[in-house]
Amino acid sequence: MQLKNPILGLCQQSTFMLSAAKVDQCPDDEGFEVAFAGRSNAGKSSALNTLTHASLARTSKTPGRTQLLNFFKLDDDRRLVDLPGYGYAKVPIPLKLHWQRHLEAYLGGRESLKGLILMMDIRHPMTDFDLLMLDWAVASGMPMHILLTKADKLTYGAAKNVLLKVQADIRKGWGDAITIQLFSAPKRLGLEDAYTVLAGWMELADKGTEIAQIAE
Repeated sequence: MQLKNPILGLCQQSTFMLSAAKVDQCPDDEGFEVAFAGRSNAGKSSALNTLTHASLARTSKTPGRTQLLNFFKLDDDRRLVDLPGYGYAKVPIPLKLHWQRHLEAYLGGRESLKGLILMMDIRHPMTDFDLLMLDWAVASGMPMHILLTKADKLTYGAAKNVLLKVQADIRKGWGDAITIQLFSAPKRLGLEDAYTVLAGWMELADKGTEIAQIAE
């Protein structure tokens, strides 16, 4: 029997850990963390909830609701992190500056951060925020994987065309290290590819037999 992705069982048993307004409130800087980032209303919380088969991250029709670094425990050594959404005009400037300052401190100084999942709405990819995150990832050598979210909003052919165009733009501007895929939370499109990336970053490749027993 083929084993399921080793991270699947961990995601299914994930639990909320804590919220941090500042970097010094984060959990101990050890183990493995993967952070989820995205411009406000890019589908970040929906993607997290779909990957974990739970309602860990708050979803809202009002962009900009995620105002803290939210940590979710997979096991004693591994965590997912929901980063604040950015770019929503109605968020007060002082709050935006607070988020930016602490996001930069987290991204730049967190040793346990092993990779960054960047969410882009497939209908509005490569925003200014996305470009800044791409620049930061390449400059810092941080692995990045992009989910083109809400792919169900387009026909498959149109979604594939956007994927190929964004992929080409990224290769031209930032090189080949950044990976990208289509994703839809309602249709559960792209889950396996995303799980494969997470498992690799969290060094779970050799633990498939043990962890797969947890998964349904």
